[in-house]
Amino acid sequence: MGLITIQGIMKSGYKAYEKLHKLPLHVRKAACALMRCRTTELGGHMQVCPEGHYERHWYNSCRHRVCPQCNWLQIEDWLARQKERLIACAHYHMIFTIPHELNELWIKNVRPMTNILFTAVHDTLFEFFLDEKHIGGKPGIIATLHTWSQTLILHNHIHCLITDGGFRDGKWISPRYKGYLLPGHPVMAVFRGKLLDYIDKAIAKEKLTLPEGMTVRHWRNLKNKLGRVKWNVRVMERYAHGNGVLIYLSRYMRGGAISNKRILSHTDKGVTFRHRADERTKQRTMTLPVADFIQRYLLHIPEPYTKVVRSWGLYAPTAKEELTHCRSLFGQEAITDLEPAVWQDYCETKGDEHPELCPICGQRLIRTMEIPPLRQYRHPANKEAIQKAA
Repeated sequence: MGLITIQGIMKSGYKAYEKLHKLPLHVRKAACALMRCRTTELGGHMQVCPEGHYERHWYNSCRHRVCPQCNWLQIEDWLARQKERLIACAHYHMIFTIPHELNELWIKNVRPMTNILFTAVHDTLFEFFLDEKHIGGKPGIIATLHTWSQTLILHNHIHCLITDGGFRDGKWISPRYKGYLLPGHPVMAVFRGKLLDYIDKAIAKEKLTLPEGMTVRHWRNLKNKLGRVKWNVRVMERYAHGNGVLIYLSRYMRGGAISNKRILSHTDKGVTFRHRADERTKQRTMTLPVADFIQRYLLHIPEPYTKVVRSWGLYAPTAKEELTHCRSLFGQEAITDLEPAVWQDYCETKGDEHPELCPICGQRLIRTMEIPPLRQYRHPANKEAIQKAA
């Protein structure tokens, strides 16, 4: 049996699922893109050996951000650029998770809730970093949004790569206390307060839509309840550099909520995949009916133009001068502008055989003809259907 893929699962079960569920237009477009990726439907081109030994068909990629088979080059390109920008200091990994009791509000307001969550994390971290009781300097932070758990349920949280210290008045300032970056419980309490307050103000200004059956009074009761319990905010261990955390973050930037490698089997009865509760537990398996698996997977397709990665402080795009000055304190040169990654060159750096060389004589394959797409892309949804889905 070959590799079981998201594409294969979608091809076998999506049409039946779509008939029974109202889906937003961007989700339906994503599903269509995944099923067409690298198939004759998108067209492509053909290459042949000059000596006639070999010919190969290349089919075009869909390039959708959740496609697990055509985003690796963009991920590697982003990773290389971020590694080039890192300050040569230790870094920490922090995770901010919101309670599942807010999931219904999230589903109803994905884009504004995403912005509120990022804002609450940003404001919490900078409140502590700029306070001289803790550090008193500007940090470098890269934050990424993840909306899923290992079992693909809605589990909204933000991962942060954070410098071990901050920059102020031309000097690097290390944390006041050795062994940890920031005090965990106070950070949790401030983050909890800010997020609930920002949501409350957005509801009062009618910038958020309450879920069906929830009134403003119900929300206030929920807010008071959540304000009294402990939230999951984790300050992970200190790393000598940030590369390892960057690699971890890059895995979830693109490619969807689950990789093909984690899927063990796919039958008419269901989809079986590997998962684990956390990094300390052993891997387990879970089997879901095909429709349930598709539902969980589609739940994590972001709306178009949603920014799921944000850089703040010294790592912000507007802080190039500060970052250059700060890097000089650690003996680093100015940042080099990298050329966009080329997939053929990337394959060579990984030791793979060059994909455009004849496997028999080694000559470079010649592009001979274009393969037109089977039909121009037209999503079947009409204006009335789009309005209903919205």
